[in-house]
Amino acid sequence: MDSWFEVALVATIFAIGNILFGHFEERTPKWRRVTKVIVFLAVTRFITVQVGRPWSYLVIALPLALVLVVHGWWLPRQGINGWTGEPKERYYKFRGWTLPPDGR
Repeated sequence: MDSWFEVALVATIFAIGNILFGHFEERTPKWRRVTKVIVFLAVTRFITVQVGRPWSYLVIALPLALVLVVHGWWLPRQGINGWTGEPKERYYKFRGWTLPPDGR
């Protein structure tokens, strides 16, 4: 089975997600971010080829639903804006990062 559409869909979601939500990963190492994309693309291709297209759409939809829950519901309940990641102090503390001396 051809899986180009599903892989392109996941790559597009990652591209848009990095543009809109990349500031949430500003301190995550680049190798880890790249590895995440490669793993998701490989898993999508594997599921499409081995199990079928409907299952790959489910695997694509589940993380999207999780992102919506985290950014739309859980982060705001923790006092963090799910769109901007502000206040930075609270978000950095949540991630286990230290705030830079200049506060940015």
